[in-house]
Amino acid sequence: MWVLATYGVLPGHQARGIGKRLMDAALRHADGRPGIFSSSVHAGATRRYRLAGFSLHPEMQMVGTVDRSMLPAVHGLQEGRADDFEWMDRLDRDLRLAGHGPDHGYMLDTLRLVVSRDAAKPGYVYIDDRGRASLLAAAHPETAQELLWEALASSQGDTLVNCITTPNEWAIDVGLAARLDIGQEGYIAVRGMPVPAPYLASGHFL
Repeated sequence: MWVLATYGVLPGHQARGIGKRLMDAALRHADGRPGIFSSSVHAGATRRYRLAGFSLHPEMQMVGTVDRSMLPAVHGLQEGRADDFEWMDRLDRDLRLAGHGPDHGYMLDTLRLVVSRDAAKPGYVYIDDRGRASLLAAAHPETAQELLWEALASSQGDTLVNCITTPNEWAIDVGLAARLDIGQEGYIAVRGMPVPAPYLASGHFL
């Protein structure tokens, strides 16, 4: 799998075919492998992505302060460790066709990792120091919802649930129950693969 990390053309040089040549070079590097990235709503960029064969899936986000009276009791979750990475990568491969590999080590150094080690319903979420879910993956929506509730329970003040695609409406249900507001921003672009679910992508590591 491959990820388009950054793509841009200076405004004064747009509409000259530069973006097309850049995308063509990126696709040659991809060599037919599945791809995924997070896209802005820039009209020229999204046109180029679609012409390159990417499916554009609108991303929703939910913002606000959690109504703490709505927090449910969650069960079966534990603090994650480095020895969880092996099964986490297997889960990643099931959901997004490739593991996160060394990304997990970096995230564990900077974020809190919470996991469900239930062999039938595994899942994990990285939570930042403001209680926001930075990356979430699960084998079943029920586990994904419990992991998201755990993140929301640790939120401080306004929070954000980001990168919600239509196949991940389970996250919208959690956000609405927590009294968060829903909006739309950007796209998840995929080529040669489905949109991962149950899954909330990281803006940095997808």
